[in-house]
Amino acid sequence: MKNKFIKSTLILIIGGILTKLFSFIIKIYFTRVIGTDGINIYSIIMPTYSLLITITQLGFPIAISNIIAKGEKSGKTVIFSIIPVSLLLNLFLILIVVFSAQYLTMNLLHEPRAFLPLICLSFVLPFISIASIIRGYFFGKQQMVPHTMSNILEQFFKFFIVILVLPHLLKYGIIFAVSGYVLISIISETISIIIFLLYLPKNFTIKKEDIKPDTGTIKEVLSIGLPSVGGRIIGNIGFFLEPIILSFVMISVGYSSSFVVSQYAIYNTFVIGVLIVPTFFITALGTALIPEISKTSYDKKRTKRIYYKSLSLALVFGILANAFIFVFAEEILQIVFHTTAGINYIKVLSFFFIFYYLEAPMASTLQSLGYAKYSMTTTTVGIIFKLIFIIILSLFKIGIYSLIFAEVIFIFIVVVLNYFKIKKILY
Repeated sequence: MKNKFIKSTLILIIGGILTKLFSFIIKIYFTRVIGTDGINIYSIIMPTYSLLITITQLGFPIAISNIIAKGEKSGKTVIFSIIPVSLLLNLFLILIVVFSAQYLTMNLLHEPRAFLPLICLSFVLPFISIASIIRGYFFGKQQMVPHTMSNILEQFFKFFIVILVLPHLLKYGIIFAVSGYVLISIISETISIIIFLLYLPKNFTIKKEDIKPDTGTIKEVLSIGLPSVGGRIIGNIGFFLEPIILSFVMISVGYSSSFVVSQYAIYNTFVIGVLIVPTFFITALGTALIPEISKTSYDKKRTKRIYYKSLSLALVFGILANAFIFVFAEEILQIVFHTTAGINYIKVLSFFFIFYYLEAPMASTLQSLGYAKYSMTTTTVGIIFKLIFIIILSLFKIGIYSLIFAEVIFIFIVVVLNYFKIKKILY
């Protein structure tokens, strides 16, 4: 079992490195081709995109992984019970986005050009949902190769599609280019789904009776998924409100709308873009922890050992990764993005970002032990403080630093509260 956990983690880490590499190359190409205006438009809709993705997944991958790992229900029953629920949810979200996009872009985001890209991103959601459901099945089986291969090939094909399509779309204007870039995700997600299907067991035959949803399974998935996704939804609501509140307060104290949008784009694209590159490690660690601890939660001693080893690895890797980014921030920005915009932001945030690496193993441990609601509570508390501090610090006219310091406060609150809760559970 121990070897399976280590093997799963290593596969996810290797896959994470390759996926991040392709993803980073795509981001480099996109930022250089699309220009400042395109980056501003794309960055301003990303919080909304993240929120919608979190809602549309509704914790299904975690819940499915948990149920499959316990071996109480067949994979077919779980998958075909959840897909109809997911598709209905997606239809509802698409309608919400279509009817609210104009108000959102005009009055809250202060970027009317984001209207069409926002509409386009809603149509990507069903494809992301189906891929995440099948991914949860393989996670539960602790088969990480399908996930790794689907991610790598998805990004690989996306890279070539972007290179072929994006320059042609630019001829029709920046809005069509950003919208097209968003819609390309439909193709890449479809490729991911096809790869998953190829890895299904040979005896995974679909009969007519298999397609019928099971009410009991739906209730069980929702009972696990909703609490586990609660924290992520709240986190993404905070992310969604972030540019809205930041824009409102900074404009009210004298900053121009264009300044706020451009600085927020620098923060989201260059600063966070660089800082999250090494996080493939903690993502892999957190993903592998869920089925492992779910199966051994009855054994506190073993759970404790796995948790603290994971936490130590995350901390050491976080220190090394952020020390490297701190020292070579200027060179990284110059080589990757042909700019040094945001270098001071990276210097400040990288020092504290080490603690961000502890969030994933802590959250996964809480979810696996049945304390997903507590994880949601800590996230809620952290988000509330973050938004409050964005407002307070923005009044001091320190520019985007109000967001940076608020982010640091959020990370500290979540990590400290989760750490002491897990310590109490395990002792």
